[in-house]
Amino acid sequence: MNDVLTLDDFEILARERLPHMAYEFVSSGAADEVTLRENREAFSRIKLRPRVLLDVSRIDTSVSLFGEVLPFPILLAPVAYQKLMHPEGEIAAARGAAKAGATFIMSTAATCAIEEVAATGARLWMQIYLQGDRSVTRDLVQRAENAGVRALCLTVDTPVIGTRNRQQRANFVLPPNLPTPHLDADGRSRLSVVSATREPIGWRDVDWLRSQTRLPVLLKGILDSNDAQLALEHGASGVIVSNHGGRNLDTVPAAIEALPSIAEAVAGRCPLLLDGGVRRGTDVIKSIALGASAVMIGRPYAFALAIGGSDGVERALAILREELETALALLGRPSVKSIDRAVIW
Repeated sequence: MNDVLTLDDFEILARERLPHMAYEFVSSGAADEVTLRENREAFSRIKLRPRVLLDVSRIDTSVSLFGEVLPFPILLAPVAYQKLMHPEGEIAAARGAAKAGATFIMSTAATCAIEEVAATGARLWMQIYLQGDRSVTRDLVQRAENAGVRALCLTVDTPVIGTRNRQQRANFVLPPNLPTPHLDADGRSRLSVVSATREPIGWRDVDWLRSQTRLPVLLKGILDSNDAQLALEHGASGVIVSNHGGRNLDTVPAAIEALPSIAEAVAGRCPLLLDGGVRRGTDVIKSIALGASAVMIGRPYAFALAIGGSDGVERALAILREELETALALLGRPSVKSIDRAVIW
């Protein structure tokens, strides 16, 4: 595992190891994949401004988020069907997150029960797709709270599944032996199982979810500053700037391009997280400089999970954290808290 030096190294290895259908499920985007590419390339167009001869003998990567101090501003984004990548699925990914000290965000479309994942000791958030049968969502939220989940992320950008041609060409279907997402704690299938279809939802549904939980509710999938304003008006505790990893509507902006206007609209009234295209420690710094409190990674840890299970996930986080520390020192910034817009050239 120590021979893996970058997050991209994991994808190269995973492409050789994973079944073609599973690899395409993780790596592909929507339509012509313009946005998928832009999520990465937009970061490369942003240049950094280093300062010299400043005291960087001690580097502090910690951040505060919803009253908790995180050792670094990197969370693991929700990724569906993780047993496609590794036999232990979300359990192994959460175990790796726990060893690294990262927050693991579990998908509604998980292949392990929330209680099993919570037993790893990882700091957990839960991503929510609202179900047509609201009692299913209500039950899932209650189970999440009972399991110690600390925040909910409501996905708001997927009223339908995007046009995913690469996934279609790979003839992607879920294996018949893949576990049903969200089993009861004793392993018995629920009478009402979580549906793989996506439900169109509105602002009243945001209000409904907030009424069902005492946990912070973040809205995931916002690219427009007007929607960020509405999120605050409807009581959202945070906003996740995301284009669904380029998997839904193609030719929308990269997440990092959408971030500044949303940060201006929110004006510090709630935390902003950025999801999409983060592969380097410098990407983390650019995101925070432009208004994010933290970032999320998805595909990189999914590929790391495929290669090394929990050790792979831990290694991926260690690589990104080390790159973040190095970049801070070279910029003349001793801490994440000291990052501001002035680091951008």
